[in-house]
Amino acid sequence: MSITQFKNTATLQLDESNPVAVPLGEPVAIASTTSVERDDGVETGVWACTPGRWRRQITAQEFCHFISGRCTFTPDGGGETLHIQGGDALMLPANTLGVWDIQETVRKTYVLIF
Repeated sequence: MSITQFKNTATLQLDESNPVAVPLGEPVAIASTTSVERDDGVETGVWACTPGRWRRQITAQEFCHFISGRCTFTPDGGGETLHIQGGDALMLPANTLGVWDIQETVRKTYVLIF
């Protein structure tokens, strides 16, 4: 097994940029990522997103550490809105769906466990 290292995550040039899959109004957020997916069902990477609102569609368990930016996440089912900023970390259980509202471009490192 090889070791994955992402250097200078705060300024790392990200490989792919696309509009989010399920935007909720304007502006449509643009998500960018650089990632590695292993054969054992684990994906890790660096992700950034510009301001906008959109639905989280990932059903995998996710750990993420926010490097910069400001946003909220409101889980479906009436859960409490989380206020997130650079320096915060989250562990999202599998099947956590809800709405992201990015107020200031965010950048995070993440691990998805499928």
